[in-house]
Amino acid sequence: MTQQTRTAESQIKTLIKAWADAVRRHDLPAILAHHEQNIVMFDVPPPLQSKGMDEYKKTWDLFFKFHKPSQAFDIEELEIIAGDDVAFAVAIMRCAGGATPDGFLFRLTVGLRKIDGDWRFTHEHHSVPAQD
Repeated sequence: MTQQTRTAESQIKTLIKAWADAVRRHDLPAILAHHEQNIVMFDVPPPLQSKGMDEYKKTWDLFFKFHKPSQAFDIEELEIIAGDDVAFAVAIMRCAGGATPDGFLFRLTVGLRKIDGDWRFTHEHHSVPAQD
């Protein structure tokens, strides 16, 4: 692994940790700070797909109804693969709120692009395992 790759992975890890912390604090400007205007997100609750910053921003209204500040939104596992200007990360996350005060696990996949020297979220996908 090259130093450039280690640096990119470290930068992205820091970015994802800061995003999760912003979610725990319900700090919407910090949540959105490193997302591209044309973000595409696939989520668990409807709408299943959000395109663009305006739609992405609206999804947080529903989330904040069930998740209280400081409740779990924690990274349990994180793996990052980074190239020179494109990267993706996969994570297992724990989220608490509403009827699940102890939290539940969900999967997170993010796609990032390096734009003007900064890593930016361009894709987010949240999912939970199917229930029988």
